[in-house]
Amino acid sequence: MLEANLKDQLKAYLENVKQPIELVAALDDSDKSRELHTLLQEIASLSGQITVREDGDTDVRRPSFAINRVGTDIGVRFAGIPMGHEFTSLVLALLQVGGHPSKAAQALIEQVQGLDGEFEFETYFSLSCQNCPDVVQALNLMSVLNPNIRHTSIDGALFQDEVEQREVMAVPSVYLNGQPWGQGRMTLEEIVARLDTNSDAREAEKINAKAPFEVLVIGGGPAGSAAAIYAARKGIATGIAAERFGGQVGDTMGIENLISVPYTEGPKLVAAMEQHVAEYEVDVMNLQRAEKLIPAAQPGGYHEVRLANGATLKSRSVILSTGARWRQLGVPGEAEYRNKGVAYCPHCDGPLFKGKRVAVIGGGNSGVEAAIDLAGIVGHVTLIEFGDQMRADEVLQKKLRSLPNVDIRVSAQTTEILGTDGKVSGLSYTDRASGESHQVELEGVFVQIGLVPNTEWLKGDLELSQHGEIIINDRGETSVPGVFAAGDATTVPYKQIVISMGEGAKAALSAFDYLIRNSAPE
Repeated sequence: MLEANLKDQLKAYLENVKQPIELVAALDDSDKSRELHTLLQEIASLSGQITVREDGDTDVRRPSFAINRVGTDIGVRFAGIPMGHEFTSLVLALLQVGGHPSKAAQALIEQVQGLDGEFEFETYFSLSCQNCPDVVQALNLMSVLNPNIRHTSIDGALFQDEVEQREVMAVPSVYLNGQPWGQGRMTLEEIVARLDTNSDAREAEKINAKAPFEVLVIGGGPAGSAAAIYAARKGIATGIAAERFGGQVGDTMGIENLISVPYTEGPKLVAAMEQHVAEYEVDVMNLQRAEKLIPAAQPGGYHEVRLANGATLKSRSVILSTGARWRQLGVPGEAEYRNKGVAYCPHCDGPLFKGKRVAVIGGGNSGVEAAIDLAGIVGHVTLIEFGDQMRADEVLQKKLRSLPNVDIRVSAQTTEILGTDGKVSGLSYTDRASGESHQVELEGVFVQIGLVPNTEWLKGDLELSQHGEIIINDRGETSVPGVFAAGDATTVPYKQIVISMGEGAKAALSAFDYLIRNSAPE
């Protein structure tokens, strides 16, 4: 089942297994069970520390398997075959259950070990979801570190009946002790913060005790990472406060236009950015959402940034790189049925709609690419574009038109998302040419209509465009001296990763120039 080069790599990794582990398989007569049996046997053949046996428990999902540390209660379970994006999760689980230490910060490990209570987690994933591994790997690690935590990862496409019974329509979807607990990408830090109710207050106390920075970057995407690296290389005190390090890049699938990197994926790029930032003396404050900017009273003075947890950071210069998020339709039913048929990531959630009818809203490159991808999974795709023609590249339009299970409707204004029994059942739109209203019966709606900048918290503190973008000049300067901005949150055209990185570097160089030209307060 595993290719020869992958076997060689896996064998090298498994040399780090320090304690004996047992793969306990729950199988049936299906093809997938036979496939899983082959995979487990191949894994066991690569290490003398690994054995395989079959599980006679009739209450467990089939096909599934547990990875257990022999003689202990430590283990994790996968329901399905963790290949694709989840193969890394499988490898890490083998290593961690086998006693190989995690690279997580020691303080975070101790926080997990100190959690009180019984936690039975279940995570539904899809093999094409690039956000799911973060959640799966975080919860697997937690179950290794704390015997009161259990985790089962479930391939939603393989357990379709269960997915429909629980009305799981977005991945990753996390259940805790049988109840819905969370959806979407979550890091280990985010999960632990939700479980440890006192963590916010402790973190705020730490932040309030920090000395002022020379450069404070708000946002940890490509622009923020580049800004922090360029600032730190100048030898000045640099900090990053980010709601989610990596930003929207973490939700991106294939990246093929980052110069000198022919292909990568969002989560891999985020990990590389995080590692690069860590090579410098940058104070990274993750899971911190900025709520208020208080400009300095005079040039060279200290700006203040208030955070959602009540803490305040001070810095002589600030670089705003808060990025953007998916633009919403703003029609009735969208919020009500979000994650119940309304989705924004076709790569993540597409497999949950296998054989069903879906709509894609938006005829730009993102919308057309989503429709093409979904057409290979779902039963039928209806693409709805507000304008009188699609705006995607012609090569994408040509491919879309060649697909037999796709309808294209232009000059169509979506007016409502309809639902029945708590999930999407259809969509209404108005033909802008004739004024007639139409309904489309379907089970899913994927919204792909562009981005909106994360700048609401800055209104009234500096100048924004009519679209909410931070207005900057060619040096990254905003309307407030000492405050700079970069990336998708600004008026710079063409929202691209490579452009954001360049703009972040430029903003940091401009901030350094500002600092050396304006004296620090006594």
